Amino acid sequence: MPIVSFTRQIAEAARRFAGAKDGNVAILFTVALLPLLAFVGAAIDYSRASKARTSLQSALDTAALMLSRDLSQGIIKDTDITSQAKKYVNGLFTDQRDATLIGDVQVTYTPPSNSALAAIQLDMSGKIQTDFMRLAGFPDMTFKATSTTNWGNTRMRVAMILDNTGSMADNGKMAAMQSAAKDMIDKLSVYNKEDGDVYISIIPFAKDVNVGTDSSGHSNVDAPWINWTDWEAEPQILTANSYPINVTYNSITYSSWADIGPGAPCPFDTTKVNGVTRPTNNSTVKPFGFACMDRPATVSGATDLSSLNPNRYLIPSSGTYAGMICPGIDSGTHYPGKTSVYYNGCYTSVVDHTTVVSGPSSGASCGSNPNCACNGSGSNKKCVRTYYKHYWRTHPTDAVQATAAAPAHTTWTGCVNDRNQDFDASNASPDNASSKFYAEQWSGCLPAKVYPMSNQWQTLKNQITAMAPSGNTNQAVGLAWGWQSLSTTNQPIPAPAKDTHFLYRDYIVLLSDGLNTQNRWSTTQTDIDTRQELLCKNLRDPKNPPVTVFTIQVNIGSKDATSQVLTDCAGGGGNFQIITSSGQTSDAFNNILTQIAKLRVAK
Repeated sequence: MPIVSFTRQIAEAARRFAGAKDGNVAILFTVALLPLLAFVGAAIDYSRASKARTSLQSALDTAALMLSRDLSQGIIKDTDITSQAKKYVNGLFTDQRDATLIGDVQVTYTPPSNSALAAIQLDMSGKIQTDFMRLAGFPDMTFKATSTTNWGNTRMRVAMILDNTGSMADNGKMAAMQSAAKDMIDKLSVYNKEDGDVYISIIPFAKDVNVGTDSSGHSNVDAPWINWTDWEAEPQILTANSYPINVTYNSITYSSWADIGPGAPCPFDTTKVNGVTRPTNNSTVKPFGFACMDRPATVSGATDLSSLNPNRYLIPSSGTYAGMICPGIDSGTHYPGKTSVYYNGCYTSVVDHTTVVSGPSSGASCGSNPNCACNGSGSNKKCVRTYYKHYWRTHPTDAVQATAAAPAHTTWTGCVNDRNQDFDASNASPDNASSKFYAEQWSGCLPAKVYPMSNQWQTLKNQITAMAPSGNTNQAVGLAWGWQSLSTTNQPIPAPAKDTHFLYRDYIVLLSDGLNTQNRWSTTQTDIDTRQELLCKNLRDPKNPPVTVFTIQVNIGSKDATSQVLTDCAGGGGNFQIITSSGQTSDAFNNILTQIAKLRVAK
């Protein structure tokens, strides 16, 4: 008998009892006791029926999910749904000792269409044998449960953001990550029943990401979303301090920028080679963090002047690079964000004016004056000092030198760093100078490149094969590009447009083996984490399309603290995992795959 019907009859009997006025107290007490006992018994029987219904509901829910998975992966056909549903429900219903299922599960299957998801509805009834209510003529209680699962038109896009920093070379981390990531691509590809069901992007990161110099057959060198300001810039330590030059060589002091020209000593850092005397740097900002090259530092054959000997700490006096002052790679001494970054150009030297320092006389002498030369003889001997102006990446009169001093954008190796704040914490389109991506000539530019959303599985795996560890950690730049790869409208790597007939789920999978160590502005972890926290906050903003974020911290030997920023960033149904050995990498990716499979099914 239905539970509701029985309860209604008991309540009606109680109302009739309350209105009765005949009989003595004993009779009244005896009569009153019966419905009280009935109520207690009804509660016990009802509790058993409720427990059995909960068990049936759980069985139907799980069975519906399993059926949708089996159909979407091709494990069963639609003609197998009913028989498979019976097996699942009978195996999953856990209250069979106390309850009995009535008949077979009723299955309603609706195939997917252009306007609706595929659906499976399971309905089933059960009953329990009553212990108390049978005394009142109700030998059993029935219950029902139903479950509906929709799936099939849900498509997925997954941005895989993978740490390629130098520390990934240790403890087998890189190989373990590459294997697990490729396996994930293989398993996700199973869901690609129709073209467009699954897309995956690959975002290798260190302190920068490498977008490549060519993309989809087009040159990124000419791309409108690249900002070349930093790539072309002269050293900030010089401009910020009005070129603080003070260097002594062979007992002559070059005390100003105007003193440096052809044949002058390198005004920046030098090293001692083979016992050769080097210039003494007395600058107020020494060391500069970079040395002098004999040509632009990124040009083939460029050599540090301090390695040329004997006695070659001098600015070239002849040839294509005559008078060029070419800063080498920066050590990050003054600007940590510049660590291991090249300067793409040289200063050319142009005579500004000359001054007679001695003569004309037979005793004329340059003394300790730099850039001084004596001409004539006897009483006509005259010594003249030369002063120079300098031009960064250009020359006002010599086109050959102007070209030689300014390496072309085609020498760029493809790396970009963080965008201007606060564009660094968004996936906004790079529509203006402030929002563009900054090209950088980083010595450790990753061999593996950013690869946009694709369903070319082998090509995606080839990008992972190309990975090699290099440089410091900047999770935020990787995360920003991963988010960018999910956008269908923003340059530079827009994802394919989404078909309005389908539902889509966007995922980010971010793996990193260390805490943040370097971004465009800082080498202080807390400063870098602050930028990443803002990025994660914006990513989770309800005004933006939802993205499910999974994060993995590889923490071999638990040498690092648990990353708070990775913990905080995971969300939208995703989670944070920390693993302490390379062998756990595969399990971590499989855990994510399991969750994606569940999230992909929309109940």
